[in-house]
Amino acid sequence: MKLQNPDAWRKQVNDAFVELKATHPERLKQRLTMSWSNWGFGLESLSVSAARLSKAGLQYIELHGNHYGPDLGYRVPESTQILSDNGLKVSGVCGMFSPENEFASSSHVARQRAIGYTRREVSFCHAMGGEYLLVVPAAVGRTVAYDTSERHRSVQSLRIVADEFVAAGVKGAVEPIRSAEVTIVHSVTDAVRYIEDVDRPGIQHINGDVYHMQVEEANIPLAILAAGDRLVNLHLADSNRLGLGKGSLDVDTIIKALYLIGHNVPGRYVTPEPLGPGAGPYPVMHSLQDPAVLDELVFGTVTYWREREEEVLAS
Repeated sequence: MKLQNPDAWRKQVNDAFVELKATHPERLKQRLTMSWSNWGFGLESLSVSAARLSKAGLQYIELHGNHYGPDLGYRVPESTQILSDNGLKVSGVCGMFSPENEFASSSHVARQRAIGYTRREVSFCHAMGGEYLLVVPAAVGRTVAYDTSERHRSVQSLRIVADEFVAAGVKGAVEPIRSAEVTIVHSVTDAVRYIEDVDRPGIQHINGDVYHMQVEEANIPLAILAAGDRLVNLHLADSNRLGLGKGSLDVDTIIKALYLIGHNVPGRYVTPEPLGPGAGPYPVMHSLQDPAVLDELVFGTVTYWREREEEVLAS
């Protein structure tokens, strides 16, 4: 019987993984580095969040880019001490772009806010030792286009601050997001084209997200292979945007694809960001969450990922 396309794609990735395992077993020795994106913890203090992640055995955290103004956001000395006390390092910073601060806006004020915000986050990421800053080309949560010039404005605005990424030693990581949440750059292919249009050394990487990939890509593992070395981080959530193991996501084949692109090296991360189902996840950022629910979310996701990774490597 002829295989369904999903099964054929899975076989394609599996066959390549089997070959890698047979010919270059040394490339499978290092495990993938897991971080956690903390903005979904809402208004919880960084010290409480850091203690939870440390208890779960994590060594990295992706920090909420919450410097929306000069007086807002994490302070470097205090944050450094909290993370150090909990044995955590910073993988990167999750940039947050809304209609109030977006590169694609038809408002000069909003574009200037995006530039200023990005400068603050690049500086913060550098000070905290992070590898990357997540960049979204247009506002998350705005699904109606202003006009046909959004992409042009976004590219031109990001270019203004792009060289500052290089100066700070921070990778600009463009995140493709599903069309139900943003107006431009929805897929890995879109992200590569956008990066090529920006054409600056500081903006050369991709932050993938498997939840968005479910909608915008034909197949998540193949999209990971297409991203290749550009992929600096991959956000994780199950098919229903809950914790891993709570849905129908093919975690094993995703793991195989990540090993195939050599993602198990220093400076590359997989980062759970389970935000729950719904049209937009941003309300969780502004509210207090149940610590017991967050504990279960973190411990369950970390355990499931590590179990699947060991199963894949032992198969």
